[in-house]
Amino acid sequence: MLARDHVMLYYIIGDQMSRLLTTVSAITVIAGTYVNADVPKVIADIAPIHSLVSRVMDGVGEPKLIVPNETSPHDYRLRPADAQAIEDANLVFWMGEGLTPWMERALEALNSDTDIVEFLALEESTRLSFREGALFEAHGDHDDHDDHDEHDDHDDHDKDHDDHDDHDDHDEHDDHDKDHDEHDDHDDHDKDHDDHDDHDKDHDDHDDHAGHDHGEFDPHAWLSTSNAKTWVNVIAAKLSSIDPNNAGTYFANASEARNEMDALDDEINAMLAPVRGGKFIVFHDAYQYFESVYDFPASGAISLGDASDPSAARIAEIADRIKRENIDCVLSEPQFNAGLVKTVMGGTDANTQVIDPLGFGIEPGSSLYPKLIRAMAQSLVDCLK
Repeated sequence: MLARDHVMLYYIIGDQMSRLLTTVSAITVIAGTYVNADVPKVIADIAPIHSLVSRVMDGVGEPKLIVPNETSPHDYRLRPADAQAIEDANLVFWMGEGLTPWMERALEALNSDTDIVEFLALEESTRLSFREGALFEAHGDHDDHDDHDEHDDHDDHDKDHDDHDDHDDHDEHDDHDKDHDEHDDHDDHDKDHDDHDDHDKDHDDHDDHAGHDHGEFDPHAWLSTSNAKTWVNVIAAKLSSIDPNNAGTYFANASEARNEMDALDDEINAMLAPVRGGKFIVFHDAYQYFESVYDFPASGAISLGDASDPSAARIAEIADRIKRENIDCVLSEPQFNAGLVKTVMGGTDANTQVIDPLGFGIEPGSSLYPKLIRAMAQSLVDCLK
């Protein structure tokens, strides 16, 4: 889906080509030969991606946002106007099927002239496997993510994910049903029936895995500023490949954006310093990229990474942990059921704040991404004070 030869060429060129192309573009304008050709029609699926694309396109044009930032992208319904905009696009940037599975069908219908960039499919992207269980213990030491995030060392993490494939033990249930239907030996049936009860319990325990059918990796990868720094280069490369007249602007903007995000990282680390060591629970497991970059791990999540409804057992497990371990903070989200947060907090002294991974209430555009990261950090700080 991605013309990787173009992307990698421009990605390797990087800052040096950015400066060269900026100079060439300026000379062309001064000479009066610059032709402001049609600006590419660009689509971005969610507001944070739209923000990064907007930052790279600054001074040239504006991409179109598909999913409003007050709406969950997991279950958004594509409107006719959205479908038409996608059909008319020259270039589409999206996270991937793990976040917006409904968009896959619309993209499959596009003609071959449309370039599509799926960020979760890029080898350059830091991708983290889903964490398992309400309390994340099965996922191992969170410090492993720091090495993964900063050094793109996926081997150990991919191995962990392969280990999670062992959870798909439900096929044994089918074999049991076959045994259960065979009534010739009643004693064996009774034994099988007892085993079936145990299996049903195991099946309930596995309900939390069902939400991971949409992909191998946690799709909330935009919450890693490390990824964002990589992606602005990719965005500049793809835009330049279809709009070479503005290549200098695209690469110059990408370079400035990376510098801005370096400063943002310093700012966020300073914000979080006074509350490091605080314990918090998130509403749904969407924040591990943020946690990894800033070395501030959560203690658990009420819901899964795709925000599907948690089981009663999962809610009870989280509520018990809040009480036993004196969790300081439970973070809710504006797009989802706040009642679940009240349920798990019942009878505890934990604080609560609203945190949002999409930029709810922030005007879409080039400034949304840094405002989003700041707002998330501020919510965490306010909740842990």
